[in-house]
Amino acid sequence: MDYDHVLELDRTDPLAASRAAFDLPEGVIYLDGNSLGALPRHVPGRVAEVIGQQWGRDLIQSWNRHDWISMPARVGDRIARLIGAESGEVVAADSTSVNLMKLLSAALALRPERRTILSDNGNFPNDLYIAQGVAGLLDKEHRLRITDPDQVAEAIDEDVAVIMLTEVDYRSGRRHDMSDLTARAHAAGALVIWDLCHSAGAMDVDLNGSNADMAVGCGYKYLNGGPGAPAFMFVARRLQPVLKPALSGWMGHDQPFAFDLDYRPAAGILRNLAGTPPILGLTALDAALDSFDGVDMTRVRAKSLALGDLFVALARERLACYGLEIITPEAHDVRGSQISLRHPEAYAIIQALIGEGVIGDFRMPDIARFGLVPLYNSFADIWHAIERLEGVMAAGTYRQPRFRERLAVT
Repeated sequence: MDYDHVLELDRTDPLAASRAAFDLPEGVIYLDGNSLGALPRHVPGRVAEVIGQQWGRDLIQSWNRHDWISMPARVGDRIARLIGAESGEVVAADSTSVNLMKLLSAALALRPERRTILSDNGNFPNDLYIAQGVAGLLDKEHRLRITDPDQVAEAIDEDVAVIMLTEVDYRSGRRHDMSDLTARAHAAGALVIWDLCHSAGAMDVDLNGSNADMAVGCGYKYLNGGPGAPAFMFVARRLQPVLKPALSGWMGHDQPFAFDLDYRPAAGILRNLAGTPPILGLTALDAALDSFDGVDMTRVRAKSLALGDLFVALARERLACYGLEIITPEAHDVRGSQISLRHPEAYAIIQALIGEGVIGDFRMPDIARFGLVPLYNSFADIWHAIERLEGVMAAGTYRQPRFRERLAVT
């Protein structure tokens, strides 16, 4: 494969123009959007306007004058289009952890005769921690059962109340079959909660097409909402009337400003809100979602796969001799939007590569990850990233002691 072919891919890329919407540092190839999305250019101005004008001038009147109060639902509706949901099925609020706690506890209450939460060892550990905490809090002999990713279907039995899975494995990039596993769960009488943190915004997720029950996801990865951006949660319309949130906060009340002493859940998705909406965070996320206006998510998925195909082809051609093993599945139907490489010195390799202007990240114990973001990564980015990685390996740069020093965030 030659560079002219790569340039032709960029010339014919229908999403090429979207790159201009992001403020990417000069000389940096950013392949870590699966940890933190890049900054959309117009986000700072939008946030500054809310701080200076709405908060600064209109003060508390802004809850009404600028409709701050409905931001969780408005932003949720914008996310809904990107994940195959309908208006009124998604809200933006809290963190992924808090939203998962809400949904998992409520889902378990819908299956009171069952005691098992089923997940896999490719799930993000945070989700497993939340499940362990919920099981302990309920104190009704609930238990978390963890299996291998390819054994989830066989592990579904009559005691499984909820299956809790991340659609795309954060380490390997392996993708679960949402439709198949959801159907198997329903056939066994179980519910499913999907974590979309590593898929929403980079793939054509289809919650309703898969008959999904519930889902959570974060706003700071492929949605580019900024560090610590509000998360989102999805509840299928058919379940909204019966799902009763354990975290029954005032924003999920039927009439928050009636200040009743007894909780009465709001209708629909809004009952899953809890505390006061974080307006600055929601503003940044809302502004970031402008980048998706008019974007066809099937084109996003097609480019994601094409970027991954190029990465895999170049890695096999130029990196295999250095012991870098591709662990991400190559088949399109089981691949997310990242490519992961395994090497005993993966941490030092990533640090040395960052020193060469290519930002990826490391996951224990030996994985170098590269997130592929169709809205701003070009095919030329992939070519040059592999070129610089080859240089790091050929020169042995990663063996320098400074690249082996572990930082707090990897």
